Amino acid sequence: MFNNNMMLAQLLQDMQDPEMMREAQKMMADPAFQERMKQVTENAAFKESMEKAQEMMKDEDKVKELEEQMKKRVEDGTKELEDFKKKSAELEGEGDGDKKPAADAPKKKKNQKPKTSSKKKGKKN
Repeated sequence: MFNNNMMLAQLLQDMQDPEMMREAQKMMADPAFQERMKQVTENAAFKESMEKAQEMMKDEDKVKELEEQMKKRVEDGTKELEDFKKKSAELEGEGDGDKKPAADAPKKKKNQKPKTSSKKKGKKN
């Protein structure tokens, strides 16, 4: 279903969503989250990985290579994500086969009130 490129593309799209970013800020302000991040960053394997990444970033050719790889992954992921969303929408549409399309639905009269149940709210029998 979702592959790494699609997840990367979705992440980048989510980061453009103000609501999603507000939620991320709330999460990062949570003391439990901060404690967990402290544990992660103090982990020896994490520290070693960060040192390797920093060392790699000193090599301009390697940085350019990584940037090109990332651009390609984002492009591929975006296309795959769009295809996935399109197929999902098509499948949802197939599931609604017994429903009339909006164009075929009967038109409401201007002053027609919405239908409600025959029981009045607030009254008990």
